[in-house]
Formats: sequence, C-alpha cells, structure tokens
Amino acid sequence: MELITLKTPSMEGKIYVGEDVLAQRLPALTSGQKNFVVTDENVFALYPDLFKTYFSDAKICVLEAGEENKNFQSLYRILEEMTGAGLHRTSRLFAVGGGVIGDIGGLAAALYMRGISCVQIPTTLLAQVDSSVGGKTAVDLGGVKNVVGAFYQPQEVLVDPRFLKTLPQREIKCGLGEIVKYAALSDRIFDLLQGNEKRYAELDFLTALITACIEHKARVVERDEKETGERRSLNVGHTTGHAIELSSGLSHGESVLYGMALETQMAMEYGVCEKAYGEELMKIVRSALAVEPLSAPDFSNIAEDAKKARSDKKNSDDGKIKMAVAKAKNEWTTFALPYEEYVSALVRAARK
Repeated sequence: MELITLKTPSMEGKIYVGEDVLAQRLPALTSGQKNFVVTDENVFALYPDLFKTYFSDAKICVLEAGEENKNFQSLYRILEEMTGAGLHRTSRLFAVGGGVIGDIGGLAAALYMRGISCVQIPTTLLAQVDSSVGGKTAVDLGGVKNVVGAFYQPQEVLVDPRFLKTLPQREIKCGLGEIVKYAALSDRIFDLLQGNEKRYAELDFLTALITACIEHKARVVERDEKETGERRSLNVGHTTGHAIELSSGLSHGESVLYGMALETQMAMEYGVCEKAYGEELMKIVRSALAVEPLSAPDFSNIAEDAKKARSDKKNSDDGKIKMAVAKAKNEWTTFALPYEEYVSALVRAARK
C-alpha cells in the first residue's frame, strides 16, 4: 500500500493506493461515528460484499448512474437523507463510485453542517487518476458542467486498482483521456505513453500509471489549491472538451481527448505550441481515441457546439475563451482567443 500525502492550506489529506487499501483503512475509518454512503446503482450492484462488510451500519444513498444525475435534485436528496439519518458534525460521508459520485458526494459533505469528514473511494480509472484527488466538488446546472460547487478536501482517498477489473473497455478509455492530459503536463508520463501505444487498452499498463498521475496532481494542488494559477494546467483539453461532452453525449474522458486534439491543433496554428512536440502529442491523443473506437462525433456543427464554451467557468469578463494547452514538453500555457476567433479556429481544426 502506497501513501501519498496531500498538504494544502485547508487541510492535510492522505491518499492510499493498493489492493489491500480497503481492508487496511476502512475498519478504522468507519468506527466511532455515524457513517453515510453515497454511491450509484451500478456500483451498488457490482460490489454487494463491500457494502455488507464495511457499511452494514451506515445509511446508504443509491443514486441513478450517469452525468445527467449530477444535479440539484440528486444533491437535495442526499442532503435530505443525511438529515433523516441524524448525522452530526462528527459524522463521515463515504463517496463510493466514479467521478459523478465523487463530485456530488463531496459537495454534500462540504454543505452539510458547513462541512463533515469525507472519504473518497473511486471505482473508475478516471476517478482514480484524477477527479477523486484535489477537492473539487460540484453539480451541473443549466447545461453547464460543474458550475455550482466548492473546493473541499477529502480526509482520505482510497484507491484500489481491483475495481478496474469490472470496468467495460469504454470506461477504461474514459480514464485514458485524463491520463493523456497528464502526459501533456509531465515529461515522465509522456515518456511512459510514447512508444507504448499498443498497450493503451491493457489494464496492467494503465494501472501502473495511477500513482504517477496522482503524484503529479497532488504536487500541483499543494501549490495552488483554489486554481488561481498552476492548477489551471489541469484543464488541458477541458474547455472545448466540456462543450463537446454537453453536445455529443460522449463520456468526459473521450470528450477531453477530442478537446485536446482540437485545442492542440489550434495552438500549433497560432504558434503557441511547438509544432514538433504538438505532432508527437497528437499521435498519443489519436492512439488513445483508437481504443474501443466509436463513430467520431459530427463536427460539421462545431460552431454551434462552441457556444457552450462561452459559459465555461475558466473564462473571464473580457469575452475571450481561455484554454490550457501544452506549449512544449513539460510546459503549458494559457491560450485565449476572442469568441468569434475561437469559433473560426475551432472549425479549421475540426477539418484536419
């Protein structure tokens, strides 16, 4: 069992990675207080022994699965059930699931009695390498992703790679989208992916990258917990990716991959990204998109889809669309374009 300590101004959290992590940590974490579990119907059905073994005395809130359920109605239900369970400030919430459950469960913990202890137990590759770490919590509103939320660090994150054995291939690809994002920021992860394109669908290969991704994110979050500077780098591919996700029905990770492809092309066109490096990064992105390939989204109406980028929370009041893009190996930068210019550049990139 590996331990990664995340030290931020708000608190010190611990991230444990390993196949023995649940048995090692949950008995202590579930004793001495009232416990509440947020999960979804898929996870609840897949792991009945987990809930019977560790959460037999806890109130368990089971939500419908899917991004469309990361909304105020689900959040209200969680908070209502927490109140009904008689939780106190000394109680603890466990978010057991993928990114949706981690986001909404973490937000419920942040809101209830102005904050109770939260433990994240991520069950998807995307959640294990990215969303469970760093304390971002949120729900969607009005067709805008993660627009209502809070920074709220979990007390612990328990990462058990055995959960990944039950994931369908498309969920593996979804997590690969975030791993490729880290490759655009870390020369170490870039080098691990480059030349191993044929292994992108191998679970053992991807599992070996989990700790490297967590360590990179933990370092960034320690230096910039509230995303005022360096943490913005973790949004590579996400500005356009979120617009694609809301328009296409693709998963978050797949949308981030397409967002990275389009934004890297745009950055190369404007001379923001070094061409030679950008082309190598594009090879990695295309190889990731080839895992469990689906029909490519229809980019013929990308100008219409781009409207959703206007409401992205990373933008500022100057009307420009802001993107975090790779600049060179191990380097990133903020790339901003006026909206109309962004749309024109996006249309050109989509034709390549």
